[in-house]
Amino acid sequence: MNRLKDATSPYLLQHADNPVEWFEWGEDAFAEAVRRDVPLLISVGYSACHWCHVMAHESFEDEAVAATMNERFVNVKVDREERPDVDAVYMAATQAMTGQGGWPMTVFATPGGHPFYTGTYFPKPHFQRLLAGVSNAWTGDRAAVLEQGSKIVEALNERAALPAGPLPTTATLAQAVENLNRSFDPERGGFGGAPKFPPSMVLEFLLRYGAASGHPAAPGSGAASGDGAALTGGAASGDGAALTGGAASERETATTGEGPGTIPATATATAMAERTLEAMARGGIYDQLGGGFARYSVDADWVVPHFEKMLYDNALLLRVYAHWWRSTGSPLARRVALETAGWLLAEMRTPEGGFASALDADSEGVEGRFYVWTPEEIHRVLGEEDGVWATALFEVTGTFEHGTSVLQLLSDPDDAERFARVRAALLAVRGHRVRPGRDDKVVAAWNGLAVAALAETGALFDRPDLVEAARAAAVLLDEVHLDGGRLLRTSRDGRAGGNAGVLEDYADLAEGLISLYGVTGEVRWFHRAGALLDTVLDRFADGCGGFFDTADDAERLFQRPQDPTDNATPSGQFAAAGALLSYAALTGSARHREAAEAALDTVSVLAGKHARFAGWGLAAAQAAVSGPLEVAIVGASGDPATSALHRAALLSPAPGLVVALGEPGAAGAPLLEGRGLVGGAPAAYVCRRFTCRLPVTTPAALRAELASP
Repeated sequence: MNRLKDATSPYLLQHADNPVEWFEWGEDAFAEAVRRDVPLLISVGYSACHWCHVMAHESFEDEAVAATMNERFVNVKVDREERPDVDAVYMAATQAMTGQGGWPMTVFATPGGHPFYTGTYFPKPHFQRLLAGVSNAWTGDRAAVLEQGSKIVEALNERAALPAGPLPTTATLAQAVENLNRSFDPERGGFGGAPKFPPSMVLEFLLRYGAASGHPAAPGSGAASGDGAALTGGAASGDGAALTGGAASERETATTGEGPGTIPATATATAMAERTLEAMARGGIYDQLGGGFARYSVDADWVVPHFEKMLYDNALLLRVYAHWWRSTGSPLARRVALETAGWLLAEMRTPEGGFASALDADSEGVEGRFYVWTPEEIHRVLGEEDGVWATALFEVTGTFEHGTSVLQLLSDPDDAERFARVRAALLAVRGHRVRPGRDDKVVAAWNGLAVAALAETGALFDRPDLVEAARAAAVLLDEVHLDGGRLLRTSRDGRAGGNAGVLEDYADLAEGLISLYGVTGEVRWFHRAGALLDTVLDRFADGCGGFFDTADDAERLFQRPQDPTDNATPSGQFAAAGALLSYAALTGSARHREAAEAALDTVSVLAGKHARFAGWGLAAAQAAVSGPLEVAIVGASGDPATSALHRAALLSPAPGLVVALGEPGAAGAPLLEGRGLVGGAPAAYVCRRFTCRLPVTTPAALRAELASP
């Protein structure tokens, strides 16, 4: 029976024609397990997961394996991107039982959903033995299996919450920088060893810390100078099944303590950020032809990526590269930001205006085939002279498998015109290759990240098309993902899925809408952000200053997930803290400010030993320590003087700065109330906690105000 044919998840649809009789997660599956008196086999993955595809081909498409699964289990397929809550609770169990985790995640559970045996990828022979062993244990030693499940659930629910500390201070933030320095790789950039993940949230914190500390920009800076600043553009016991090979996550591979080395004590947080940003941009983790970043690098040098491309990575990195340019004027930062934005619009935008979730690592069943080159292929496309030049420039030396290479760009080309011609020729030929599959579901949280990144990048580089793309995504989320004021996590083809939004959906979308409001002055987005954050406070609060990852009226799992630490994306709690802080800055709301500060209490606990997993919280804490600065721009829409003041405000690297833009007397954020023109001219008011300095009327005066303590 094909129960997955109407799913909104491309990952589930990939399995719709399997001989396995899959159920979607839901009451029907649990009821069927009770009726048949058999365990649940819960398989969790996502569409761009390489090892998920491997296990599917080996086992789930195999008639004999499927027959055993169908006879002895009720089989449930879960898209972790649609149901992050389900993924979170079973991943916690998997990590507790096996000491590691990854995807695909394979969970055997009682008909009530209590896990009793877990793992990740199982090769087919091991998986077949495991199916028999679990089934025999269920029929022959039921009491022990049920006891195991109960003990696991009890232990997970008894795990102590992360203790809260005092509100972060400048000393806390300095301690975090010191902790990051201990694991920093000064030669290659990044933190720790292989595999290396783009530390997007940490980089945002480091840039904010550098800006707040007054560390000088790199030579050549000039992004914000001059009135006419150019904005151009069960453990692994028993059957012996190996619990290895599943897709990695940064939290699972990171280590604490000393890393490969530390940068000199005189170096700044900005220097750590810049070294990492440059290394990633020049390595194979960045697509040197088409733009955009892969999920992670399998080596410490950023050479060979795990080739899947995720929306969340690229939205976060787009924003941080734009902010790097804003701080330093780096040409590399500008190029990578604009190329990544272009890739998002060209490859990830859906017909409805949203952004797809991911591109697969594989094409034609081979990981990386779409992206890699041999010297012979390059010579055939470019001819001998350009071929020799390009193979040297792109480091085509057999860095990957079977004589192929992932393209790198370790230095800038000596001939920009030639480089553009060569790159365009290679990209055109690559365009005829079989493309990786695209998961085209729209995830609210990740689209919220994209809205913020595109709006800010469009404003910084004078690219109204990017701002319009941010606006179109916001419209889709507002019109399709909201149902009675509550947020739905996903949609596909303009049709909303049935899964409730989780904390990160509300928080990241609110963050994006606040950024969009700051860029456009469209009050609609300010009000929607406020409504989303009211739901966060009313439905997600844990009563102790933190937030659960699911709402108080969400589906009850065996554990209510709550994780304040970052992983591949900002944690829901830290994302909420950042958005609440920005909203409080625009409104003067003590309720929102106090909630933001309470949610940041855990940052003080993490800063000294685990700063890598508190990057977004540290960034928000830096904004809180710095104010953040609030800028009200009052002037007629379309007036060049108003636009010049607005642009000067947006160019400021002040941590967490918020902007309210409006005409005199028009409805908008409370920050605008009582602010008027000065001598008939547009004016800017720089405030902190709603205490404002005297207004200014020129970009130069505004920059001076923003730079002063």
